[in-house]
Amino acid sequence: MRAFQRIAVLGSTGSIGDSTLDVIARHPELFGVYALSAFSRMEKLAEQAAATRAAVVAVPDAAAAGRFRDAWSAGKYKAAMPEVRVGVQALADTAADAGCDTVVAAIVGAAGLPSSLAAARAGKRILLANKEALVAAGSLFMAAVRDNGAELLPIDSEHNAIFQCLPHGARASAPTAPAAGVRRLLITASGGPFRQRDPATLHEVTPDQACAHPNWSMGRKISVDSATMVNKGLEVIEAHWLFAMPADRIEVVIHPQSVVHSMVEYDDGSVLAQLGQPDMRTPIAYGLGFPDRLQSGVGMLDLVRWGRLDFEAPDLRRFPCLGLCFDALRAGQGACIALNAANELAVAAFLAGDLGYTRIAPAIAAALQWQAGRPSVTLSGLEDVLGLDAEVRALVAEWLIHSRIS
Repeated sequence: MRAFQRIAVLGSTGSIGDSTLDVIARHPELFGVYALSAFSRMEKLAEQAAATRAAVVAVPDAAAAGRFRDAWSAGKYKAAMPEVRVGVQALADTAADAGCDTVVAAIVGAAGLPSSLAAARAGKRILLANKEALVAAGSLFMAAVRDNGAELLPIDSEHNAIFQCLPHGARASAPTAPAAGVRRLLITASGGPFRQRDPATLHEVTPDQACAHPNWSMGRKISVDSATMVNKGLEVIEAHWLFAMPADRIEVVIHPQSVVHSMVEYDDGSVLAQLGQPDMRTPIAYGLGFPDRLQSGVGMLDLVRWGRLDFEAPDLRRFPCLGLCFDALRAGQGACIALNAANELAVAAFLAGDLGYTRIAPAIAAALQWQAGRPSVTLSGLEDVLGLDAEVRALVAEWLIHSRIS
């Protein structure tokens, strides 16, 4: 009989959190929610906490805690109010809490790094959707997984697909070498809303246009990353750490239908692919149930209805950020930190109307150039990672001030 899992969903009010709670609700005999966290959507967090009877909620500051308590009072929920924990350290403590067995790491951005690392150091089962744990601190995070006996299960659809296609014996939580017999990892990308748009017109792109993803329902920051294909570049960096695969053996392939979620090519010429509906509940259910498979609520895949599956190479004139991501991976961990920090600030400026869409790539390039000109740095702990991240953010903030909207 499967052991009952007590789950902490960090970033519960986002799309990954919604999908996770939907799968959990389908299996009350297997899962219970111990903790939830959110950054700003306190009314929704209160609704989720009441529905799941979570014991703990984690919020960023005292003001958010006040809004949560107000939302709870206004909701007149019958459940007891959960314990409200406040601040970055409280979030990390919650991820490491003995009250939970499994941590779903779904906080967007570098803000999710301390809690993801805390879960690894506490030896938890981690369902990882937070890219920055690997992009900004891959060596540190994977060492924490290995050293503390944590179990790492990727739930981004692409990495989950690769995980499913690897040999059973190669599904170690923190491998130190590529799986035997594997030649390449093929990461698929939808191409986003601008796959066929003339690159010369991209300077006209608005935030709403960039967020209109053709296949997936996601938050605005992730949607912009999909439009620029930064998200795919970050996934390449993640795949390097998750599967110990060098950059020259990872390839991005545009697949507009988003039915093939990624592929693994073997030395004998075989290519194994994982297919499914473009619905995050599939990889989440796989992670929650691993090694068993669970009902996810996702419908059957009708290949006859799809009719055809197309593949094409990405055009780096249209997606310069993808090339910058490969450059960062080859340059090392410091460059990856610079890439991630610059992208977060540039995307935020674009969404606020303060930066043109085609200026996102130059902002990233400026950060990478700055990092390349610095002496090599040792990133031996979280403090080093966060320190470099802060330096890059200060640099990019100044760059944005002097950059004209284009």
